[in-house]
Order: sequence, then structure tokens, then C-alpha cells
Amino acid sequence: MVGRNILEHPVANEWIFLAPSRKELDLTCKAEVREYFLSNRPDMVIHAAGHVGGIQANVAAPVEFLIANLDIGRNVIMAAAEAGVPRLINLGSSCMYPRTAVNPLQEEMILQGELEPTNEGYALAKIVAARLCDYLRRERGLDYKTLIPCNLYGRHDKFSPEHSHLIPAIIRKIHMAKSAGTATVDIWGNGMARREFMFAGDFADALMYALDHFETMPNLLNIGLGYDYTINDYYQAAATIIGWGGSFSHDLTKPVGMLQKLVSTERQTTWGWNAKTGLRDGIQATYDYYMEVTQ
Repeated sequence: MVGRNILEHPVANEWIFLAPSRKELDLTCKAEVREYFLSNRPDMVIHAAGHVGGIQANVAAPVEFLIANLDIGRNVIMAAAEAGVPRLINLGSSCMYPRTAVNPLQEEMILQGELEPTNEGYALAKIVAARLCDYLRRERGLDYKTLIPCNLYGRHDKFSPEHSHLIPAIIRKIHMAKSAGTATVDIWGNGMARREFMFAGDFADALMYALDHFETMPNLLNIGLGYDYTINDYYQAAATIIGWGGSFSHDLTKPVGMLQKLVSTERQTTWGWNAKTGLRDGIQATYDYYMEVTQ
């Protein structure tokens, strides 16, 4: 999702991007990745790849999420280092923060406490990649930095129940309820947990800004909105946009994850970038994309 939004950015044509598909390059294969980097020797890398999914997928397959993301992160970052790539932007995740950390989550809180169990494997892999970048910077003088985005949604998102995150899952559920004439949609938990979701087009804009302001970018930097909404708020916003007028029920037996996950945007604001897309505009664009790919 992130890579495709980068390529769709209005100023993407100012750069030459190499964006191999999964069929063209298996990032879990060390030899393939090493050969690709040695053959192409890019000036810079944006490491946006990963094996991702929502709570249901992470709880069901923690081994898969840990190993796949460890392999991808190590292969990409070390192949870049071996090929002499001087600059790299590694994408972390707000899952890297301790489950009991005080919000807003500040960059120095990473590794200061226990992780959220429902996505611990994914979080561990992301922490390892960020630390690897830090070690390479200190040991070999490579300018490898990590951006930590809040939760993302938008065009090119995944909508299948097995792999989707919160907002695309909500869009699919409410659209199907409207299509089937269903009067009630269920919400996991009481809906009061708070989440920060940024439109993926905005995050692509942050990355394009980073290409032009790499020298001033901190080595570890949150990218977020600075505010969040409850799960119930996201459901209601999607229902309004989709035009479904039913009611919601709450399944209190389901896991909900952390009660809040709001990243601090203090460093980001000082750096000079802020998101522009509001929640309703972002959900509308995502719903338009969902209709485009499912009709």
C-alpha cells in the first residue's frame, strides 16, 4: 500500500523509482535481494515492505509474522549496506511501543517496556530492523534512519477479513451490510479503544518530503496526526459515508489490543511536515477505491 501510494504521488516523476513486484523479487530470499542490490546499486532505499495484517491475523500466526518480517528487514537492510547504499529510510510501526507506555508515544520509549501480545511478533521484527539501522549508522557510518508511522489506510489497502486492518475491515463490513439489508453490524470490544489512522496518501507525502529533507530528518521519527478517534467513531464515520443507517452491537469476548496508540508528533512538527487529509475525506477516497476494485 505504501509503495503504490508513493508511486502515485504528484511529484514521484521527479525521481527514478525501482519498485520490483513480489514476483520479480522475493524479499525473503537473501541471495535474490543481495544480487538485486548489487546489480542496481540505488542511491537510496525506502524499505516499505512487510508481511502485515490485523489483530485476527497476528494472533493466529505469530511465527509467520515474526519470521517473515525478520527475514525481509534483515535482507533488505543488509543488502543495501553490502551494496554501499549510503541512505536508507526504514519504516517501523507504532506497534513497536510498549503496551503500557503513556500516550502520546515518544520515540525514546521504544524498548522501555512489554509489548502488546496481540501483535508482539510483528513488533519484535520491526524493532530489530530499526536497531539494525542504528547499528549500521554507528558502526559503518551509513545514514540509515527509521520512520514510525501511525496506523495507515487508503488506496491499495487490503479488504479481505483475513488480512485487513481496522478501517478497510469496517468499510467492507458496512458495505456488505448495506448491500444485504442487514440491520446490525458487530464491533469487537466496547468500541472505546482509541486509534490514530493516517491516510496513506499523506504518508507518501511525508516520504517525498523526507527525500528532499533527509539531512534534517531525525534518525528515529514518528509520523502521525497528533490526534485520534475511538473505534466507534470510525464505524460511525464509515456508516455515514457509505449511507448505511443500521445499528451497532459490541462483542465483548473479542480482543481489542492496546486501549490507545497515539504517537507524539513533536519531532515531526519541528522537522516541518504535517498531514492534510481529514478522516471523512480519507474514508471516502478509500471507499471509492474499494468500489473500484470490487465491482
